[in-house]
Amino acid sequence: MTPDPLTRSFYARPTLTVAAELIGKVLVHRTRAGVAAGMIVEVEAYIGEDDPACHAAPGPTKRNAPLYGPPGHAYVYLNYGIHNLVNAVTEPEGSPAAVLIRALAPLDGVELMKRRRARGGGRADEESLCRGPGNLTQALGITLKQNCSDLSTGPLWIEDRGLSTGAISWTPRIGIRVGVERPWRCALAGHDSVSGTQIVNSRSRCQAPNRESARMKVHRF
Repeated sequence: MTPDPLTRSFYARPTLTVAAELIGKVLVHRTRAGVAAGMIVEVEAYIGEDDPACHAAPGPTKRNAPLYGPPGHAYVYLNYGIHNLVNAVTEPEGSPAAVLIRALAPLDGVELMKRRRARGGGRADEESLCRGPGNLTQALGITLKQNCSDLSTGPLWIEDRGLSTGAISWTPRIGIRVGVERPWRCALAGHDSVSGTQIVNSRSRCQAPNRESARMKVHRF
């Protein structure tokens, strides 16, 4: 039996809670070329106008309008004019926040993912196919056309397949210039598809940091 997409109520909650619970869920994109999907193993939270790294920091604009809209929609934007990045909008409408999907473990449509990544000069090994937010959108064929898509109806959606996961860990966010002290990056500790840094601060799912959390120590690899 095919799982249903997560409902909008899943996303209409505090962003750090949603971020933790997205680990182990499956991001799916159906296109004319086929279906590609991967288990979410790494995410980052961006919360409100007081978060300098959040696109809502300057207040409402045409670009960041999806962040202020209803939860459970996709916010897709072009990063540095190169990579499309996909986020799941969270919290009640009018409270700008989202979870950036940073890495996936490939599940379905692996050969399709490999072809898409090869066209962009990407690596073909499965661990690298969806490692990093720009790589995973390329592998799944996610573009600006999916901006504002309803994640509860498809053809881009997130579902729960009941996949088991290990320890979930939190570290500071990476790849940004401001707000780096906030430990709002959540990942499946030790997974080969996680990008960036080796995670060394394990917490259980119910121990997500709060919005005032201090910097955590991380090790580079």
